Amino acid sequence: MSTAIGIFSDSNGDLNALDAAIRFLSTKGARRFLFAGGNYADLDEWVKWKRDEARALTDYSNLDFLADISNYLGEAEQLDRPAAFGNAYELSRTNEELTRLADRVIRTPEKGCLQYQDPKCPRKAMDMLGETLCCVVHDKNDLDKEDMLNAVLLVHGNEKEPKVVQIGPRYFLTPGSLTAATPTVGVLEFVEKNLKFSAYALSGQTLIDGQLLQVQAKKKVSVK
Repeated sequence: MSTAIGIFSDSNGDLNALDAAIRFLSTKGARRFLFAGGNYADLDEWVKWKRDEARALTDYSNLDFLADISNYLGEAEQLDRPAAFGNAYELSRTNEELTRLADRVIRTPEKGCLQYQDPKCPRKAMDMLGETLCCVVHDKNDLDKEDMLNAVLLVHGNEKEPKVVQIGPRYFLTPGSLTAATPTVGVLEFVEKNLKFSAYALSGQTLIDGQLLQVQAKKKVSVK
């Protein structure tokens, strides 16, 4: 069974907004994510922040460890494992979960960032959503003719509000911005061979309620 796909963009260094978006989209069933830039590095900073946060909650000094061992050995009725072992396990599990989540995020760089200038980092990301070819980019003005020919769904950022625009058989959609006056995100869900797009304010308000995207699978990719 396919899961929902969460879409967010333009966190612009606001890691709290990014964190809120990931949490909110997860409650909507999202297990994969499209991050349409602004700022590309925010995902890395968010992962580091959450790891540091988990580490702070499980910090365990040598003196703490020795105290627990002394209590463990000196009190017959206290048979619980020393906290050090449980804390280390929880920290390891948190790190693994963060790594898996980050691996499920497809992202693209925005103009002006180092990754945008790096030839090893694609400015546009292509992904198959079921049978639909999707192109993700921060600024829709970076899309070229080849992108239009190949992709049926074009996801972009650099907009204040979520919206869907259909031009012929293709759809342009944006989740809006995480740092707008009203922070917003988007969700794509599979409906048979088509997709359904919804947009929400992080407050929970529904802004676009399940708009059907009648996409058609492209069997061939055009290369010119």
